[in-house]
Amino acid sequence: MFLDFFLLLRRHALPVTLPEYLTLLSVMRSQVGGTSIEEFYYLSKTTLIKHEQHLDLFDRLFGEYVTAKPSAPADSLPPSPPDWLRDSLDSQLTDEDRQALEMAGGIDALWQQLRERMDQPGESGTPWAQPGQSGIGGDANRGLPGNGAPQSPDQKNPSGGNRTAPKVWEQRAYKNLDDQIELNTRNLKMALRRLRILTREGLDDELDIDGTISGTSRNGGYLDIRMQPSRKNQVKVLMLFDVGGSMDEHIDLCSQLFSAARYQFKHLEFLYFHNCVYETLWTDNQRRRERVPTWEVLHKYNRQYKVIFVGDAAMAPYELTTPRGSVEHYNEEAGIVWLDRFKAQYPHLVWLNPNLAAYWKYSHSTALIREWSGNRMFPLSLNGLEQAMKSLKNPKITFTD
Repeated sequence: MFLDFFLLLRRHALPVTLPEYLTLLSVMRSQVGGTSIEEFYYLSKTTLIKHEQHLDLFDRLFGEYVTAKPSAPADSLPPSPPDWLRDSLDSQLTDEDRQALEMAGGIDALWQQLRERMDQPGESGTPWAQPGQSGIGGDANRGLPGNGAPQSPDQKNPSGGNRTAPKVWEQRAYKNLDDQIELNTRNLKMALRRLRILTREGLDDELDIDGTISGTSRNGGYLDIRMQPSRKNQVKVLMLFDVGGSMDEHIDLCSQLFSAARYQFKHLEFLYFHNCVYETLWTDNQRRRERVPTWEVLHKYNRQYKVIFVGDAAMAPYELTTPRGSVEHYNEEAGIVWLDRFKAQYPHLVWLNPNLAAYWKYSHSTALIREWSGNRMFPLSLNGLEQAMKSLKNPKITFTD
């Protein structure tokens, strides 16, 4: 039951697990919730979704699932009422309900009427909606939950309090929490916080709560205040930004990333390159003549540094693979040779690409750099940045689109 819904969520990379799906089925069997589609929406969202950033995607997929779900034909119903329905009626019907049921011909007669009516078109010319799909083409005259004729999701409901079920998930109340939203400096800082190596160094300027409690207890209740150095993020980061050419359209986003990184990392070094790394880099993009030899960079920053390349990786393939292929100068060695030296020196390395991941396959150079990085190229989105920070701590984490 609802296995296709579970698989739809999994296909779109929502982190829903089989135990959570079984929990959902268990809750539905226990009749905790109702039987309407709106109640199933709230129940499945509560059971399956663990993080607020996935709420908007869940709403979109739920709407897709409900819209694409066909009406159940009469052939999908068994020829006679199932045993669980008979048992439920026996335990829940009152004496008056049983008498009314007998006057209508019994449960078998009503079951056959249901099978016949499900094949008959409603007022809109389409078969009945599935039971419980409140507000999605339901026919009030036939006793099916709904609001009569089908209503457009954008159509205003004059009754106010009797809104249709699709509006619940089509409101997109969690759109701003989506993990694919446009980045800003604040959520960039939050994503970069995942790359933290906290150590205590310096003066004792922070209250040690555990030590104070322990010392006070040993002193028989006399207050013994303990202090300790504050924890600071000691991770070392080297960022290399691709500038110029096709990266001009990403200037604002890269500026926000740089600002967030300066705030988050105490030990941050940054350099610039164009298209690909060659024998020199520079620290001031307005004065490219003041260049730093790349060999000097490789020797100056040790293996403890986490290296982050930021660029769209979009260039002519010969700029990457061929000596003297650079568009700015005659490079003696191919760009991929210098990239290999970075990979050999820094085991913790990722590439952030501001272009959408769906476009990467249309650029041969992007595919080459993605292969070079061991599939550690990540999109410059909130979710992609968080995965990249995890990959810098554990290189086995790669990006899958």
